[in-house]
Amino acid sequence: MATMQKIISNLWFDSQAEEAVKYYVSIFKNSKTGKISRYGKEGFEFHGKPEGTAMTIEFELEGQTFLALNGGPQFKFNEAISFIVNCDTQEELDYYWEKLGAGGDPNAQVCGWLKDKYGLSWQIVPTILGDLVTGQDAAKSGRIMNAMLTMKKLDIEALKNA
Repeated sequence: MATMQKIISNLWFDSQAEEAVKYYVSIFKNSKTGKISRYGKEGFEFHGKPEGTAMTIEFELEGQTFLALNGGPQFKFNEAISFIVNCDTQEELDYYWEKLGAGGDPNAQVCGWLKDKYGLSWQIVPTILGDLVTGQDAAKSGRIMNAMLTMKKLDIEALKNA
């Protein structure tokens, strides 16, 4: 995290930012935790966090820098923002689906989308998906799209064979 990334995703948590960062860093192999700022006595009447509680945590997943904030219960994640994890193999897709989906909302799983245990939305997709659904053969692209709409976790072979 030596070079400052121009645009950084800021993830607002109630009070689980530190726990969530440890969780995400444990899942992605190319990841690390960076600087942590902590709440002090100053501003307690506004933030209400005990002194020493993590305020922000920089972290990196696969070369992408994020910031996690313990901001309080005012805001929750929703599906309007999600993170796409491109997977080259079914094994890799299965790994991320299992790890990120553990403890999440099973009712929020559709077409490669899932919600993790913190309510953050992820799309676990094969890298070839774009080519499959935008190919020259419109009928085949339609069959692939119809097959995908019946899946929760995506199945690369089933999509290719649609």
